[in-house]
Amino acid sequence: MATTTTVDNLDHPSIKHTNLDVESQQTQETTEVIFDYAKRAQWLRAALLGANDGLLSTASLMMGVGAVRQDVKTMILSGMAGLVAGACSMAIGEFVSVYSQYDIEMSQIKREITNGLSTYDLLEDKKNELPSPTKAAVASASAFAVGAAVPLLAAAFINSYHVRLVVVVLAVSMALVGFGGLSAVLGRGPIVKSTLRVLFGGWVAMGVTFGLTKAVGSTGLINT
Repeated sequence: MATTTTVDNLDHPSIKHTNLDVESQQTQETTEVIFDYAKRAQWLRAALLGANDGLLSTASLMMGVGAVRQDVKTMILSGMAGLVAGACSMAIGEFVSVYSQYDIEMSQIKREITNGLSTYDLLEDKKNELPSPTKAAVASASAFAVGAAVPLLAAAFINSYHVRLVVVVLAVSMALVGFGGLSAVLGRGPIVKSTLRVLFGGWVAMGVTFGLTKAVGSTGLINT
């Protein structure tokens, strides 16, 4: 509320206005902007993590199958299966997780309303603030699919077995560097250290999958 202060003067009285309402509104707008950016950063970081999961899990699966099957068709089919299965798993998991959070928040507010500690207006405001389970599921599945598409596209048009493996590793490595760098920027962490950690982890995952599958295939348990 704006306040008015009167300053007495012998000749002319003057009136000084203190615009508390304007200052309060500016503070509220600044808080809303900060909160909005924080929510966007959180969603973007979750999308990057989903894309990184799709990239690494699909690439590792393709490398593992490629250790015992050299034809491009088998490798692509395994990657497609990994993309579909992973995207569905991410979508269902995100939907259940966000819906559980939604139910908990709503139950808490309803208890507060029953005890006279809250109002139905606050309940509606809270509903609008909470993330949509359906949108979260679609976003998670889409991010996973985008990441999984990288090794699939890298391997799709290369017939030579050894060249295909090298190209997949290079493409995945470049994507890991990009995802790791963006995650570091959003988390305000050390870019080089975070990127190298993600890159090294990806190499380990692909190498272990390739090596173990190759070892199992060489035992004769799998007819190659």
